[in-house]
Amino acid sequence: MKSFGQAGTGIFPAPELITDQVCRQYGVRPLGKLSGVIESFYAISVERRITHPATLAISRSGASGD
Repeated sequence: MKSFGQAGTGIFPAPELITDQVCRQYGVRPLGKLSGVIESFYAISVERRITHPATLAISRSGASGD
């Protein structure tokens, strides 16, 4: 999708937080903004329990809705 957008023949979504970076990198411009869009991230581990401190903090933050 980014290739089509960069070529001027399509559009692609990007997080609003990095709009400036995306515009510089791909030579594109924002078309509009959408509200209410939610992106989910999943942590997959071979271990049954999460032991890495950073992964544990992210997991707890996500579970609490922060």
